Amino acid sequence: MTATRTLRVLHLYGSLLNLYGDRGNILALKYRCERRGIGFELSEAGIGQSFDPTSCDLVFAGGGPDREQRRVADDLVSVKAPALREAAAAGTVILAVCGSYQLLGHYYRDEAGGEIRGVGIFDLHTEHPGEGSQRLIGNAIVDWEGHEVVGFENHGGRTTLGPSATPLARVVAGYGNNGSDGWEGARVGNVFGTYIHGSLLPKNPWLTDHLIGLALARRFGEGDLPPLDDSPEQRAHEVAAGIARAEAGRRKGTGGLRA
Repeated sequence: MTATRTLRVLHLYGSLLNLYGDRGNILALKYRCERRGIGFELSEAGIGQSFDPTSCDLVFAGGGPDREQRRVADDLVSVKAPALREAAAAGTVILAVCGSYQLLGHYYRDEAGGEIRGVGIFDLHTEHPGEGSQRLIGNAIVDWEGHEVVGFENHGGRTTLGPSATPLARVVAGYGNNGSDGWEGARVGNVFGTYIHGSLLPKNPWLTDHLIGLALARRFGEGDLPPLDDSPEQRAHEVAAGIARAEAGRRKGTGGLRA
């Protein structure tokens, strides 16, 4: 089948930010495009490499440990920030997971009090409460515009949204941004930030199609997608949701941070 539409995806720091199967998000995008006869082009930009913000329809960046996050942060601010801000302002779809999500805010303050500067696309900041504090780790369910989204989170930092920030989703089970205010992630325009790994898109096909549709609509004027048989994905979704609910019940019974 000849592709009449092509999704151009840029993967930022693919070799450095790939915790908990984050690269699976790229595979899910590719799979669901190819099943529909939609072309798929993937490019990557690592340390020291800038990019043309007009050359991509969707940008993805995953999570990584603090060491890699520090390496990436300097490059993100000094090399890629202008292109990222231009892409965000133009409506390019951007999905940032965990560490990348934090770095699209104003800053991340680590457990030793060191501050890592962010790009400032999101009005938010993240602070680690210090050595010995509880990590926010486990399977999660969030309510995103009436859809149940499942995945896995593991972060020490607590993210606080500023007055101009819009939360992405409401926590149903798990911790979300900080384990206390009930919100998960953030959104501005077509830029989406979330703590959910696991990986996010293969277990949530509705969300994958939502991002693909937004990106195609922006470039081609329409983002309609023919339906696919999502039976395998739905089974994976249901298993993950069951695990998250069981974990939430145990936390509630032992006085954990959040059910």
